[in-house]
Amino acid sequence: MIFSTVRYPIAHSARHFKFWLAALTLLFVSASTLHAQDWFKTETSTGAANIRIAVADFKSTSSDAQTTPLKSTFDATLYSDLANAGIFDIVSKSLLPQATPGGPSEIVLAQWANAPTSAAMIAFGNFGVQNGRAIVNGFLFDAKNAQYPQVLAKQYNEEASEDSARQIAHRFADEIIFRLGGGTPGIAESKIFYVRVANGNKEIWQMDYDGANQHAITHLGTISISPRISPDNTRIAFSSLGHDGFQIRMFSLLLGRPVNFPSAGGGTNLSPAWSPNGKEIAYSSSRTGDPEIWISDANGNLSRRITSFRGPDVSPVFNPKTGAQIAWISGRTGLPQLYIMDSDGSAVTRMTDGGYATSPSWSPNGQFLAFAWDRKYGPGAPGGQDIYVMEIATKRWIQLTHDGGRCDFPSWSPDGRHIVYANSADGVASHMKVWSMLADGTQRRALTGPGADMPNWSWK
Repeated sequence: MIFSTVRYPIAHSARHFKFWLAALTLLFVSASTLHAQDWFKTETSTGAANIRIAVADFKSTSSDAQTTPLKSTFDATLYSDLANAGIFDIVSKSLLPQATPGGPSEIVLAQWANAPTSAAMIAFGNFGVQNGRAIVNGFLFDAKNAQYPQVLAKQYNEEASEDSARQIAHRFADEIIFRLGGGTPGIAESKIFYVRVANGNKEIWQMDYDGANQHAITHLGTISISPRISPDNTRIAFSSLGHDGFQIRMFSLLLGRPVNFPSAGGGTNLSPAWSPNGKEIAYSSSRTGDPEIWISDANGNLSRRITSFRGPDVSPVFNPKTGAQIAWISGRTGLPQLYIMDSDGSAVTRMTDGGYATSPSWSPNGQFLAFAWDRKYGPGAPGGQDIYVMEIATKRWIQLTHDGGRCDFPSWSPDGRHIVYANSADGVASHMKVWSMLADGTQRRALTGPGADMPNWSWK
């Protein structure tokens, strides 16, 4: 039995035992279905007004049969990418001028700058298929600068397919976001890795940031959980159930298969997390009898323990900005709480003041922690498991989700403007879906159907 190495104080209540069970299986107990209260919300933005941008459907430049369907895919993807970026006020297509400009010589700026369009920026261009190749010319114009309007001009030439039409749109959107978003790269080409439940098994899956192109990565026929993509997007570390219990496994995206990662030396080993330089992995291991946080190199060697306190320590995550700190969940004082420490195990600081905390995720700039928290945990308590964000320097927090059922496993987007998480409206684990939202809790949208859990956003 995989729990045979667990020791816990007899005085612990049933609620404490649930945490031990969660620490070893990551099949967390359902959150209370009661409503949350005593919440408040502040804005995470800088207060700068969003840029009003018009996104025109691209002009067709060929009669090839593929042009119309692929252009439709391109147009829809580009519009969605910019609408979901979190920095734009998108002009409704019903307010756009009727004429479709395909190039700089065909656009009349005044028609776009004046009411009812009133755009500050215009994205437009042309799309065609020639000899099996998608030829795309994209432009970004400043509608208020009549003398020098062109901000960006890009040309793409790719094999014509549904996927290439989407990827070209993603790349053009990211170029626009980079230019207008303060130099922060866009996330349209980023990926999300998650757990998919099917036929009693759990496999690792991958999808585009917007929920498209969902497909299986592993086919192990067992329980695989907690996927974590490496900073260079070449390997996935996860925990998988085998003959030796839950162990850390490694999958190479370059080779398309699992690669060797040595057993951690006994016990149950869970929740791997990459250091930002990709050279180390932190994880929870019960090899000494009590789940503690360990760090090894990226090949599973040179392991060292960095926590040593009675009570389970699980779910480590490195500060992605510096790599010098680790956030994790510990039950050393009873119910699981959020902590941070230096990566050598020193300077331990408790961050939460009660309740039941799980699943920390560090923002790319190193200033915030997202995590799941049932602040009023306990029978009959008026609370629920929601996603919170805490400012590390002050320990001030905001609650992002409210009264939506069980929420868990938040993960930051590489631009720091979005968070992906898992949610089950009725608290049933098999009903979990992966959702995304802006980092202030707005613009929530489901990315998957039921049976999806534990999302992890790529580093870039």
